Amino acid sequence: MTDAAAVLLAYPGYESLTEALSAQLGWPNARLTVHHFPDGETLVSVPPDLAGACVVLVAGLDQPDQKAWALLFAADALRDTGVRRIGLLAPYLGYMRQDTRFHPGEAITSRTFADVMSTRFDFLLTVDPHLHRYASLSEIYRNQAVHVSAMSAMADWLRREVVKPVLIGPDSESEQWIAAVAAQIGAPFTVLRKERHGDKSVVITPPELAQYRDHTPVILDDILSTARTMAVVVGQLRETGMPPPVCVAVHALLVGDALDVLMAAGPARVVTCNTVAHATNGIDISPVLAAALPALAGQPA
Repeated sequence: MTDAAAVLLAYPGYESLTEALSAQLGWPNARLTVHHFPDGETLVSVPPDLAGACVVLVAGLDQPDQKAWALLFAADALRDTGVRRIGLLAPYLGYMRQDTRFHPGEAITSRTFADVMSTRFDFLLTVDPHLHRYASLSEIYRNQAVHVSAMSAMADWLRREVVKPVLIGPDSESEQWIAAVAAQIGAPFTVLRKERHGDKSVVITPPELAQYRDHTPVILDDILSTARTMAVVVGQLRETGMPPPVCVAVHALLVGDALDVLMAAGPARVVTCNTVAHATNGIDISPVLAAALPALAGQPA
C-alpha cells in the first residue's frame, strides 16, 4: 500500500454494497472478519497489509448494539497496523432518534453514541440520518461527519417506475424532503397528521385526495421500522378506492413482523434503498455514496 491508497473494508453483510462501490471508484476492497464467542464477546480481524492506506469501513448501523463494539475494535486494530486514516461509511446511522430527553432520567443516546464513535473514526458518511432536533451531524459528532441524500435516487426510480404519482408523507417531519422529491419529479404531494401512542400504536388523519383519484398514491418515508404507520396509511388509501399505493422508504429496518403487517394492508409494492440489506431493496444509492467518498478519503474524484 502507498500513502495515496484507499481501501474499502466490508462488515459481514455489506459485501454487495462494498463491491459496488469498489467497482465505481476503482478502489480495492477486503472483508472484516467478525467472530462471536459463546460468552458473547467479539473478536475482529483486519487485513494486516494496509499500512499507509485510508481505510473505509462499510457497515450500516441498524441493530447498532450488535455492531458498534466490533467496529470500535476494528478501528483500533487498523490503527495498530499503521493505517493513515479511518472512515466509517454507515448508510444507516443508528442512535439518532433519541435526540432529546422525552422523559425525566432518560439518556440522550444520540449524543453518547456520537461521542464514542468520534473517538475512533476520522470521518463518517451516512445517508439521510434522522436530523429532527439537530441541524447537522456536527452538533454531536466531533469528527468529519457528512450525510448525503437518497432523494435524487428515489426521484429517478419514481420517474421510471410509477405512472402519474401523488406523493404522501406520513407526518409533518417528512414534509421538507417529500416536497423536495415532488419538486424533482413534478408531482403533487400531501402530508398527513400523525399521533404516536407507543412503539406500535399510531393515529393518522385520513388523507384528502379526492382531486387525485386518477393518480398512483406513493407513500414516502425515511425509516420503515415497525411499519405500523405506513400500514395504516395503506389501509386508508385502499378505502378511498384509489389504486393500491406504492410504499417507498430510504431505510428498511422492518423489525419483527413489520413486513408481514405492511403487506397485509395491501400495497402494490414496497421498495427501499439499499442502505440496509433487505429483500425490498430496489433503489441503489451506491452512486451517491461513491460521489461523496473521494473527498473524505483524500482521493481524486
